[in-house]
Amino acid sequence: MTQSPADAATPVVSAFYDRFPYPGDPLQDGPPPGYNWRWCVDTAYAASTGALPPQRPEGRPLRILDAGCGTGVSTDYLAHLNPGAEILAVDISPGTLEVARERLRRSGGDRQASVRIENRSLLELQGEGPFDYINSVGVLHHLREPEAGLRALAALLAPGALLHLFLYADGGRWEIHRSQRALTALGVGSGAEGLRLGRRLFTELPEHNRLRRHHEQRWAIDCAADANFADMYLHPQETSYNLERLFAFVASADLHFAGFSNPQVWDPARLLEGELLERARALPPRQQWQLVEDLDPDISHFEFFLSQGEAAQHAWSDDGALLAARGRRNRCLWGWPGTALLDSDMAPLDLSADGLALLQAVEASGAAGETAGGGLSRPLGELPLGWEQARLLETARTLQGQQVLLLQAGACNAA
Repeated sequence: MTQSPADAATPVVSAFYDRFPYPGDPLQDGPPPGYNWRWCVDTAYAASTGALPPQRPEGRPLRILDAGCGTGVSTDYLAHLNPGAEILAVDISPGTLEVARERLRRSGGDRQASVRIENRSLLELQGEGPFDYINSVGVLHHLREPEAGLRALAALLAPGALLHLFLYADGGRWEIHRSQRALTALGVGSGAEGLRLGRRLFTELPEHNRLRRHHEQRWAIDCAADANFADMYLHPQETSYNLERLFAFVASADLHFAGFSNPQVWDPARLLEGELLERARALPPRQQWQLVEDLDPDISHFEFFLSQGEAAQHAWSDDGALLAARGRRNRCLWGWPGTALLDSDMAPLDLSADGLALLQAVEASGAAGETAGGGLSRPLGELPLGWEQARLLETARTLQGQQVLLLQAGACNAA
């Protein structure tokens, strides 16, 4: 007797990705280019809570699930940014997993971490948890029942762990949805013929046509790879959200919203200034985000962290807590060691002389650690800098605010 698929859309979605292995990023020898801090567990946790995750029992590796890994782009970064971790990467498409295995082999990711790549549904991973971090980017919105997928992932989270999700947003996909419906009405299909005719659509529409202009100005480069074009315009199963439905979706699995992983997008200062910005700042966070959604119809996706219950937040406003904290340099920096860096978001960042000195002291103190960025330093207050306490506190707070110095609470809890 053949077992029914865990999700009704699984067979057709699996076949689609076998035809168009996604994402279509090229394979290369050596580590992936740059970094994505959302796939570095230490950095992601610090961005969400203000502090590093609690230390694991000695000898127990970090456990990561990449749920819906596709061709392994995310898995590759997870392996390189979390050396020594145990990673389970699953996907329903055997074709994409062949690419993922080759990607990890060529990049050396399979030597940076212990990686299992398996042809499995994220709905059928009972007994595999708990995981310290779960990554599921662009996956749940392709299930017929996304809520079932979210509940399945929630059940695999370790206490205090984070789940990182990426889901489509209604507003920024207005033109995409209409293009999808038009191609469906024309019966082009979701194979090679659909790809040919889909690309032809955007060359035959009048130059001033909104759908053509939107594609050419915003998505043409992203859709250069056939797999990426097909994923955007020909996918057989897709759901998108607005903020109200997004938070209802989160609540359906009894999870806590732990923050956007692109918080700058949801900052009203990106769109407003002066009196209007002051009025926006006076609103509660949810209303601020709703305002941004209403004012920016180009937001095409939501990316965010979830946790089981509200994770403890560390603001480091207490001097004693900060002095007792142990530090680690953020791995997701470009140009280290030096004062002219690119930060986690690849934005220019100039360190002060004191900032450089403190980071170097943290690195030297933690150099005996086993991870690529060094181990945790001695408590900041015990670093051999010879500074007055006020100077040390000011420098540490600046570096922590820049997400350059990642901190773990010591004997005194942060406030």
